[in-house]
Amino acid sequence: MLPANLLAATLNRLAVPDKPLITATPDKNNNPQSSLKLAIGQQVQGTVQAQVAPNVFQVRIADQVMQMQLPSFVRSGDMVTLQVVSLLPRLTFSLSATSNPVSTSEQLSSTSRMLSSLSQQPIDQHYVKPVQQAPLWVSTQSRPDTSLLADKLHNALSHSGLFYESHQAQWIAGMRSTPQLMQEPQNQLPSQQTNSLISNSGSNPSNAVTYNTALVIPEHLQNLVQQQLHTLETRQVLWQGQAWQGQEMRWEVRDESPRHHANGEQQGQWVTELHLDLPHLGSVTARLSFNGNAVNLAFDAGDEQTCNKLGNASAQLVSSLNERGIPVVQTRINRTEKA
Repeated sequence: MLPANLLAATLNRLAVPDKPLITATPDKNNNPQSSLKLAIGQQVQGTVQAQVAPNVFQVRIADQVMQMQLPSFVRSGDMVTLQVVSLLPRLTFSLSATSNPVSTSEQLSSTSRMLSSLSQQPIDQHYVKPVQQAPLWVSTQSRPDTSLLADKLHNALSHSGLFYESHQAQWIAGMRSTPQLMQEPQNQLPSQQTNSLISNSGSNPSNAVTYNTALVIPEHLQNLVQQQLHTLETRQVLWQGQAWQGQEMRWEVRDESPRHHANGEQQGQWVTELHLDLPHLGSVTARLSFNGNAVNLAFDAGDEQTCNKLGNASAQLVSSLNERGIPVVQTRINRTEKA
């Protein structure tokens, strides 16, 4: 996982037309009867073949071999995507993509050392904080609308910055909007050191190069990057904040799928757990385990009266889930011993 500043530079280079122009010279041994026909703006795939000089390679496009000067990270055997820029006076391409990583080995090595050091430091805050400090539910209604509260809880985790890199990839692919990406902490810097990846996408592309000169994670994002590393290692996320005014809630999501499958089949096993200390019910934990389309429910409470209330209400919950095509395999109500 790359740090936010290097990812910003990388994605900026993909989003901005900052691509070197490459002139192509037909190889002297090339077939003069080649049927290759090109048009300006057309994208073509090429296979990098033998290197004939420093940074000069033979590249095969269809049945035609050409000599091109390519960036230093390109190697023989790579696949390159080229876009035709001009046909006359010389055939000229721009490099759209390559099978090689965008970052150089030196950058990746430096990044690895930085992330290794960061992962070994103790995490100042083991849970994900809400981006906004206000409660998720701020309506004056006496009871929260559970469907709307669920959406707000989903957005609180989605916009936490924990999944920022995958959201950037979705943004590049047009699957996520700019306003959605702007809500995440990586685009809420406390100074003008960077006006975010997106607001800079139409400016001078050379600005992106400054991010590669120093692989430094802003101080206010270091704990978030540590949490990303921790999430990758432990496969669990803990969010903590106010569900509604004055009501603290802990929400844990973890992946309990086997890391190795003997038969090669992937069977997801996800667990989501909510913990609240409620005014009339006391300490309550609700645990849902998802295995395929089926659900196991478990509730932990601190006294017998609360266990009875949860047992009576659980029948309605099971019926509601079944009506929505989510079969409940098992429901358990447990009384927890007070410490």
